[in-house]
Amino acid sequence: MGKIFVDACFGKPTPYTPVWMMRQAGRYLPEYMKVRAEAGNFLNLCHNPALACEVTLQPIDIVGVDAAILFSDILVIPHEMGMDLDFIKGEGPVFAKPLKTQEDVDTLLGGIEAASKLTYVYDTLKLVRSQLSEDKALIGFTGSPWTLATYMIEGHGTKTYSVVKKLIYTNPALMHSLLSKVAEVIKYYLEMQIEAGADVVQIFDSWAAALEKPKYFEFSWNYMKEIASHIKAKYPHIPIIMFPKGIPAFLDDIDGDFDVFGVDWSTPMALAKEKLGDRYVLQGNMEPCRLYSKEAIKECVSSLCETMKDGRHIFNLGHGILPDVAVENAKYFVSLAQELSKR
Repeated sequence: MGKIFVDACFGKPTPYTPVWMMRQAGRYLPEYMKVRAEAGNFLNLCHNPALACEVTLQPIDIVGVDAAILFSDILVIPHEMGMDLDFIKGEGPVFAKPLKTQEDVDTLLGGIEAASKLTYVYDTLKLVRSQLSEDKALIGFTGSPWTLATYMIEGHGTKTYSVVKKLIYTNPALMHSLLSKVAEVIKYYLEMQIEAGADVVQIFDSWAAALEKPKYFEFSWNYMKEIASHIKAKYPHIPIIMFPKGIPAFLDDIDGDFDVFGVDWSTPMALAKEKLGDRYVLQGNMEPCRLYSKEAIKECVSSLCETMKDGRHIFNLGHGILPDVAVENAKYFVSLAQELSKR
């Protein structure tokens, strides 16, 4: 039996448009909160394959989505490259010693050596694949080199990106040295995720909008393209989803060897279709806050069905689901998207 989600990623005809949600295994689900409490903290949950498998599968069983996405975090990569990571309540992820010099970058583990340390991720994927229905796809993922490097240099989330952007303009060689090193780890990381059972991989570029256009392509998109081409050369049967958040003005220059372009909620779907729809399947892009209202959900799903009526679409949110969304509304979104898009 084929996987409807994988078929949709390749633009093949499907009985309806498949749907999943970014951060679908998360805090809006009481069942997730119970498992997280059992784990003790967020990192423990990422490191425990049995529990990470359980929360990965929850949205399939509870919400009815068409694909499971690995439960993990993008920052496990810099953590296993040798950076001390902590999740602090109210602050989010924090690296105790952010990178400052070329020497700091040189001391990080690279390539297969770092990727091989992420065994708990691969064990989670293997467990999920063994328990997931054959017709459901399993999505692996990574953060983009730029998004990861931002955390590694700033030390935590940021609104100004002033530390990392200062490096781009004052010491671009150091920045490229770090990005190249992270990209190499990601190539092996995604390979190992695929070998462990991932049917699809997505690259999240959460901080894409932090850069002006020429710098975005130089310091982010080109590295994402390099990773995608590497994976495609080895695994042509594995769809690749690219999700750069907040770059509607850059769409004319988007290209690369991938299959699905994730459209964030700030980018009109009609615009993305006009610029990219002939080359890539489009994923998205409901504003996550619409999940607070069934009326708002219906309005958006109906509009997306009309815009994407000729197919080549995957339903998703334009970013991650929020922790205080009613589970009933998430279920409504999923079932409505499947129902209204029936062909």
